[in-house]
Amino acid sequence: MPNDPVPPSRPVTRRAALCSALATAGAAATVAGAAPATKADPRRASPKRYDMKKSINQWAFPYPSRMTLRECLQLAKDAGFDGIELNYDLDNDLSPKAGAKELRAIRKMAEDIGIAISGVCSFLFWPYSLTSNSAAQRARGLELAGLMLEAAHELGTENLLVVPGAVHIPWIKDHEPVAADVCDRRAREGVAKLVPRAEKLGVYLNIENIFFSGYLLSPADMNTFVDSFKSKNVRIHFDTGNIMLFQFPEHWIPLLGKRIQNVHLKEFTKKGTDHSLESFRPLLDGTTDWPAVLEAFDAIGYRGYLTFEYFHPFPHYPEALVYQTSDSLDRILGRKQ
Repeated sequence: MPNDPVPPSRPVTRRAALCSALATAGAAATVAGAAPATKADPRRASPKRYDMKKSINQWAFPYPSRMTLRECLQLAKDAGFDGIELNYDLDNDLSPKAGAKELRAIRKMAEDIGIAISGVCSFLFWPYSLTSNSAAQRARGLELAGLMLEAAHELGTENLLVVPGAVHIPWIKDHEPVAADVCDRRAREGVAKLVPRAEKLGVYLNIENIFFSGYLLSPADMNTFVDSFKSKNVRIHFDTGNIMLFQFPEHWIPLLGKRIQNVHLKEFTKKGTDHSLESFRPLLDGTTDWPAVLEAFDAIGYRGYLTFEYFHPFPHYPEALVYQTSDSLDRILGRKQ
């Protein structure tokens, strides 16, 4: 019988050669009993792993219109967050309507799901500012802040974000400006009244930096304010986005130092001219120098929560924002390459 004809040879493509080389390398590593070493690629993720915790603010969820509190907690857990920051309002689950029993039930729900409550935040510090020209609004603000302290304690978190006052509040129509010296005096008086209760409950009053407010606009101002209370329970809630209009978070962090108790990781873009809340962006879709920011946090020994704060849940497929943010944080923190 004649020999079988030799099939015609095919040209070796670059793709085929590359696949063959990769297969050979993989087989060699398997034979040697070791997987190929993977090096961090700074083009795709942080070359260094940072020991800080991932958190997300509840404002990133369509609550309460499309999600229940339980669904928010579960989604945050499923997406890989270590904690979630809850928002105190006049209605809904976390509000003056909730007593100790209801608050403890929320705490247990979070514990059962397996996610920490990283802190309590509230928009109520604006309509009921501690420095308002209205004595009635200031009194209501103090009352609400006291209820927030109690809520934080019952929820098992030691962090309460506090907006100490404002010279100007651009998102409140017809807000009457407060003179700078009057704002400073009222803010000190208001926070001082909260300190004894905070110390008793073991909750930190974390003062937030907010450029829109026209108050505490430099690291020196913030440090002087916080230190004046001579209480370990008055600390700083540092927001990376709230100074980005004119300054840079990596410059503030070394100066605030150990006073930083909690953090909002808020993205901001300097590319536009819109100085409203629309300047805040999904994480990594802005102009923040995140490698420099994380190095600054690491240098002061910060090991707490990095909480993404965003005010616009996606109108369609809201889970996408939560999962995208978790992935972005993994890359920022060096958890994913």
